[in-house]
Amino acid sequence: MSETFILIPGRTSKQGVGINEGKYGETYLGEITKLQVAPGDMERLGITDGDWVRLIGEHGTIDVEVISAKKDELPEGLLFIAYGDLSSRLMGGDTHGSGMPTSKGLDVELETIPTPSKS
Repeated sequence: MSETFILIPGRTSKQGVGINEGKYGETYLGEITKLQVAPGDMERLGITDGDWVRLIGEHGTIDVEVISAKKDELPEGLLFIAYGDLSSRLMGGDTHGSGMPTSKGLDVELETIPTPSKS
């Protein structure tokens, strides 16, 4: 089962704190490797914190762990992920002369997938 969403990558304050600790630190990596989903969307899709989904966009595909956004922080139909390696895989290379690829309002298909085993 897949459903279309709009992905909004951006920065978080916790990500800013984490960058000062280092890009390979737990705080930073914890921010850039989780997809925030509106509670209503999570309920409708039957997913919970810690589940994994696949996002398929025009320029790439990622598998990512899900966490619930805070109530009333993210409207249904929108997804949020902090800027980082995963979000960059969904952006195209065209910068339209700005030096930064289009990173807001990316159309993505969300598919539920089995949670990867930790080995």
